[in-house]
Amino acid sequence: MNANPIAFPIFGDDFTIDVPRHISLFGSFNLYLYALCITLGFILAAVYVLKRREVLGLTKDNILDLVIMAVPFGLIGARLYYIVFNPSQYFGEGQWTNIFMLREGGLAIYGGIIGAGIAFLVYSKIKKIRIGLLVDAAAFGLFIGQSVGRWGNFFNREAYGIETDLPWRMGIMTQEGYGYFHPIFLYESLWNVLGLVLLHVFSKKRKSGYPGQYFLMYVAWYGFGRFFIEGIRGPDTLLLYGTDIRVSQLLAALSCLAALTVLVVFYIKTRNPKIDVGELILKNSAIDDDESVDVPESDESPQDDAKEADSESNEDAQEDEGVEADTEDETDGEVDDGEPAADAADATGADDENKNEE
Repeated sequence: MNANPIAFPIFGDDFTIDVPRHISLFGSFNLYLYALCITLGFILAAVYVLKRREVLGLTKDNILDLVIMAVPFGLIGARLYYIVFNPSQYFGEGQWTNIFMLREGGLAIYGGIIGAGIAFLVYSKIKKIRIGLLVDAAAFGLFIGQSVGRWGNFFNREAYGIETDLPWRMGIMTQEGYGYFHPIFLYESLWNVLGLVLLHVFSKKRKSGYPGQYFLMYVAWYGFGRFFIEGIRGPDTLLLYGTDIRVSQLLAALSCLAALTVLVVFYIKTRNPKIDVGELILKNSAIDDDESVDVPESDESPQDDAKEADSESNEDAQEDEGVEADTEDETDGEVDDGEPAADAADATGADDENKNEE
């Protein structure tokens, strides 16, 4: 055991648990629980995506290929990201070997996403598969992997937050002494579980969509939660060089806003397919805040327009009545013109009768 028990007062004032960091196997082989959590997260993510491969538009071979490529790329990216923003632990006399001590922790999820994203891009080009389909599958895998993997921080007694007196606080011994802190690992694990459930339900009920939609929803959801969680993280958070800006918090905010923007744009596009969203954005961006839109002015009021319309309607009605009157006159004329002709015929008949009598 580590002789560093973890207390959870919510279960009782004297409740503590002394979880080991590793388990000894075969005498000299140590299985670190941090690595076990990461591995288990990968396996569960792969199983889930394999079960839903048809819905995601991928084959079994596609999923297996992606796992084989994404795991090494993701681990390398996660490690490099952590090293770049935390160089003091890895650069210096006798410290460079710490780079390879993955079992001690030191993996950053955003670096893992970047590394796996590179692998996905390469695979997309080779297999001629739309990148949106690949990252959609990754969205579910990331939710699962992080939900399980975060418990590795619990076994390593890391990724804890600032001090608190909340009922669910976690008591541990740190370099500064014993204290009660936010269980950051638990917050993020539960946030990812909730995100997975919501995305799973949405994917079941979705009747239409586009490649990459699931991934955008993942980025927006995770970034939103990570922004607030990172804000209460303890001293092991990564800072931007020479500042107090938390790197992961900044990246979470930017990625969340970017994903939400793209989701809204595509929502408008799918709801109104005749609208050119790109052109609409360009037009709106070309208008300055102080610039107003010109609206044609009219000297006539709406009431005048209504009167004018009524007047035109009356004139049309009068014209129609005039046409009907002319038609009736012509008809009467034709009847009158026919009467003299009949009289002439009667006169001619009378003359013929007189001649016969003679």
